[in-house]
Amino acid sequence: MEGKKISESRVIIAQVMNPENSNPAGNVHGGDIMKLIDTVGGVAATRHARAHVVTASIDRIDFHHPVYVGDFIILKASVNFVGKTSMEVGVRVEAENPITGKVRHTGSAYLTFVALDDNKRPIQLTPLILETDQDRHRNEDAAQRRQMRLSVKKKEKENA
Repeated sequence: MEGKKISESRVIIAQVMNPENSNPAGNVHGGDIMKLIDTVGGVAATRHARAHVVTASIDRIDFHHPVYVGDFIILKASVNFVGKTSMEVGVRVEAENPITGKVRHTGSAYLTFVALDDNKRPIQLTPLILETDQDRHRNEDAAQRRQMRLSVKKKEKENA
């Protein structure tokens, strides 16, 4: 099976955050950001698999700084690791002040997606081609996160 480069599935989306996206504190609601993270991650996963994908898990979402109403939110997603039927996608969230142009790294997330066939069964994925040192580093980190996820799942099954 021929591989696919990370650059072939990388996605960047941006949109303005409006008052309907705000929480009671007046910042952009974390749930709105989470939905965008899942959406952009799913686009990257779909581009890699060229099949329908579903979110299997979200390892973690870290919010480093608030996003404000009026900011441009920029989400960058790329596939970090590909297994047999699942893949990890990393998403970086940035906020840009449209007046000053200042960009802040506001969040990060790691999601696992599974590609499905027409019968909603997992399919084997195209391998990932690692071209740069950064690609290799992200892939190694993702492989370690995968091992931790599998270890936790195994312990949960044993304790069930």
